[in-house]
Amino acid sequence: MAANAAAQTAAPAKPDPMQRRVAACASCHGVHGEGLPGDVKIPRLAGKPAGYLLQQLEAFQNGQRHHAPMEYVVRQLSPEYLRQIADWFAAQQAPYEKQPVPAQTAEAMQRGEQLVKHGDPSRGIPSCESCHGSTLTGVEPMMPGLAGLSYAYIDAQLDAWRTHQRSTDGPGCMVVVANRMTVGDVTAVAAWLASQPPPANLHPLPASAQKEPLPGWCVIGKSEVQR
Repeated sequence: MAANAAAQTAAPAKPDPMQRRVAACASCHGVHGEGLPGDVKIPRLAGKPAGYLLQQLEAFQNGQRHHAPMEYVVRQLSPEYLRQIADWFAAQQAPYEKQPVPAQTAEAMQRGEQLVKHGDPSRGIPSCESCHGSTLTGVEPMMPGLAGLSYAYIDAQLDAWRTHQRSTDGPGCMVVVANRMTVGDVTAVAAWLASQPPPANLHPLPASAQKEPLPGWCVIGKSEVQR
């Protein structure tokens, strides 16, 4: 009996079937969706809201987002498969690898902090915290986190919204916000956010944590696959 117990103890754990199914994703985004540090085209997936991840997968399928490898990978996947992928990566927790931030003036960093925490009411720019949560880790079900992201990634995504390389249902919050920001604002926000140490818990806040109503023109968009 002791021998049997030892054999059972030594038996390797069965691989997670879902981990095998997301192997194509993990080949670029990392085993747990930690992303490829320094590459703005291969972002972190781990811990982002499942609704947001699902929306982005659908966007690659329907042409709202463009990146040839992603469009190819998701082209033939079913709605249920996309949902499973989103749920799996949303449940992952992986540490961030801090990336360098280009040197900025004190004024630029102050501007970045102002926009992140308070926005700019004179230009109709809401704070980043009002949408992405007080911890900047995102808010369920659709708001992704900003904490821990690299300067290069944040800068590239804001630029993509400004130039309409990214879009979503309706006018989209970020299309409006990014186009009310100057190039200097984009740099300042990206630099300030990337300079901050991320919180220990990187998972998004519950929807109930969204205390401040979103601007009336803000259309979050929703996944075409009902959860």
